[in-house]
Amino acid sequence: MNTLELFLTIFFAVAGAAVGSFLNVCISRLPEGLSIVSPRSRCPGCLHTIRYYDNIPLISYLVLGGRCRDCHEKISLKYPTVEFITALFALFLFWKYGLTLKYAVSFIFVCALIVITFIDLDHQIIPDLITLPGIPLCWLGAVFVMEVTWQAATWGLLIGGGCLYAVAAGYELMTKREGMGGGDIKLLAMLGAFLGWQSLLFILLVSSLAGAVVGIAIMIVKGRDMKYAVPFGPFLSIAAIAYMFFGPYAVDLFLAYSRF
Repeated sequence: MNTLELFLTIFFAVAGAAVGSFLNVCISRLPEGLSIVSPRSRCPGCLHTIRYYDNIPLISYLVLGGRCRDCHEKISLKYPTVEFITALFALFLFWKYGLTLKYAVSFIFVCALIVITFIDLDHQIIPDLITLPGIPLCWLGAVFVMEVTWQAATWGLLIGGGCLYAVAAGYELMTKREGMGGGDIKLLAMLGAFLGWQSLLFILLVSSLAGAVVGIAIMIVKGRDMKYAVPFGPFLSIAAIAYMFFGPYAVDLFLAYSRF
């Protein structure tokens, strides 16, 4: 690794962590309908405004021992986790795409999925504020930047939203209770619009398998029954990001082995 590559690696890691700090604000405030611009970041316990030197991504959490300087209440591990994950993907996507427009678009896409994941985990909702504008924006980004054909992006949008809607409607018809929220349907439409219809089988298989494993584990550990709701948005998001990095290779490998 030469000097320039080292500098860019450090830069994108630091910048990614800083973006992750902003994503934490979105995760905390969007479900409450609050502004993500003002007021400045505050301790969720004592509501004291966080000093600028206590708001350095990752480092401040370690220096403060995971506690607020003023009230000494524990700060959720979620905050440095989001910053760390965002920094990692800032690096991974840079290594994948380099300093290109594809990098910028794909990083924004992943950031949206990080916000969706943690909001869904906390509140079991997927904000329309992200998915509704996200669907056309992802279609535009896919077609004009990511080199996905407009046919693939359009069919991805329609099939992605349509197949989950059919599953949700069928489940509700048979069980007389809602099994999947509309947020998941809009999220898969957004994913299909960005990644194309070819990604949908991979996303559905991986997310369903991961969701089933985690759901069963929760039922065993916590003694919950089958009616316990496990948010599906995080699994869809994880599967979509996995497809960005490994999906085409996994599909090619599957097709190669399926011929035998």
